[in-house]
Amino acid sequence: MNKHELLQKIIQKRQKARPLAHSNNDFLIENIVRKKEFSQLPKRDIELAFSHFEKRQTSDEEKIKLTRELLHKVFGAFASKKLLSPKNKSPEWILRKHLSTRERMLYYEDLYKRLLGGFEKPTIIDLGAGVNGFSYKYFKKKINYIAIESMGQLTDLMNDYFKKQKICGKAIHESLFELEKIKKIIAKAKKPKTVFLFKVLDSLEMLERDYSKKFLKEIVPLADKVVVSFATQSMVKRQKFKAKRNWILNFIGDNFVLLKDFEIFGERYICFEKK
Repeated sequence: MNKHELLQKIIQKRQKARPLAHSNNDFLIENIVRKKEFSQLPKRDIELAFSHFEKRQTSDEEKIKLTRELLHKVFGAFASKKLLSPKNKSPEWILRKHLSTRERMLYYEDLYKRLLGGFEKPTIIDLGAGVNGFSYKYFKKKINYIAIESMGQLTDLMNDYFKKQKICGKAIHESLFELEKIKKIIAKAKKPKTVFLFKVLDSLEMLERDYSKKFLKEIVPLADKVVVSFATQSMVKRQKFKAKRNWILNFIGDNFVLLKDFEIFGERYICFEKK
């Protein structure tokens, strides 16, 4: 009996023992997070991903498979699995194991200078940070750094690094779909506050359509500046994307004050503030 047949047999047995639909869904979610990659994701994110397939007329095993595939696209597609259990690796090694941060290593210092020029000891609230906390040395000035990340393994990794290096930073394990909690974190942070959302909006949209607009409307008034970025070309083949993302560019232009708009090495950065 292979592992798929075994899983199906277990599911069938649990269905007989727990006939209520919501109980079966709880069991399926338990199975989804048995995979190490998703084991420390917030329940809110798991439930949102599962909701895309919950009512589909297919087997429970297929629902688990489809939910895991979506979660991988949202949270794991750019990071090496080696990041889930690294041992005594340097910040540079960590940054190279994530596709987005690996690319930015070539221009981190220039990027942060362009985004934070004029602010003395700013607070950075890095939403969907991934392993971006390991780029701290590239700020070239003292900052307060707060990372918010859904993957618990990565928040543990960053907090361990901050502690060892005596960095004024912390990583918080939280879902970006817990909007009220995110707002409280931003509101309590020291001024001046800059919020980073590097390559995050597309991921939010995968789980909940138009959530990015709602999210930005709520958090922009709480910060001095907000920076969103998105890829303009594929990471491996360096091919330009046809999609222009006018949906979010028009939204930002209509609702906020544009400060900067520039592109570096296949990543476009939009910096703006409240009106």
